[in-house]
Amino acid sequence: MATEAFEDIAETFEFLDDWEDRYRHVIDMGKAMPPLEEAFRVPATKVDGCASQVWLLPEIDGTGANAVFSFRGESDAMIVRGLIAVLHALYDGLTVSEVLEVDAAEELGRLGLNDHLSAQRSNGLRAMIQRVRDLAGNAVNKA
Repeated sequence: MATEAFEDIAETFEFLDDWEDRYRHVIDMGKAMPPLEEAFRVPATKVDGCASQVWLLPEIDGTGANAVFSFRGESDAMIVRGLIAVLHALYDGLTVSEVLEVDAAEELGRLGLNDHLSAQRSNGLRAMIQRVRDLAGNAVNKA
């Protein structure tokens, strides 16, 4: 159930044989994201469980299970900023109920990220995925 943007990333990863190139691509994706304004880098948007500083700001259009999900994010680490961009591609534009149906581990497994991230980065990525799921779940429950 990946978005077209995520499918584009998966195709690019297939084309890039070397993990150095894949890391560079992820970092470039993070650099291309608009920065999150300082005013939104607050405890309420901070993701716990990440070695780096990470903030995710939900942007949910509508109410209930059919509300459309998006978020903006920021990190003080370039690779993590890139991982935020990957997650954005995975979830952006889905309804909140669809977000809850995404098997992020399986989708990200297609990229081979878990095999090439440090334990701390993998834990941080799981924390970001859980935050996204929590935000979507909260939006569904507000119906």
